[in-house]
Amino acid sequence: MQITICPEVFDPWQALQAYQQSAQDMSGKFGATSIFIGTMRDFNEGDDVKGMTLEHYPGMTEKQLEKIVAKAFQHWPVIDALVMHRVGDILPNEPIVLVAVWTAHRAAAFDASRYIMEALKSRAPFWKKELLKSEAERWLVKNTGGY
Repeated sequence: MQITICPEVFDPWQALQAYQQSAQDMSGKFGATSIFIGTMRDFNEGDDVKGMTLEHYPGMTEKQLEKIVAKAFQHWPVIDALVMHRVGDILPNEPIVLVAVWTAHRAAAFDASRYIMEALKSRAPFWKKELLKSEAERWLVKNTGGY
């Protein structure tokens, strides 16, 4: 399992390939990989958005993400998981989150990756401030923007 908070733009496909190549202990053990990549949209709540600042609480955020992924390991036969999440200033079309789950069979991979993503959206301590095209800024009260 790897949890990474990324202050800079990352290429989710490159990160996924590098992680899988480095995890030699998984070789031949998985038959399914479920991948979710969330990107920033240029709209939210009926407004045009030109950017977002995503803040987190260092240390606490990683621990919460670790708990979420560990729970997925308890509920499904997960072989490995990778979660990467952006923080800082983000522009439309940039990746915000990567969730990858490796299992022997597809159902467990789909279920575990969906669980991780849904739990991340509702329980991980991230705070989003959008910059609208009108130049107004707003903090998001509920976790709906971005991905």
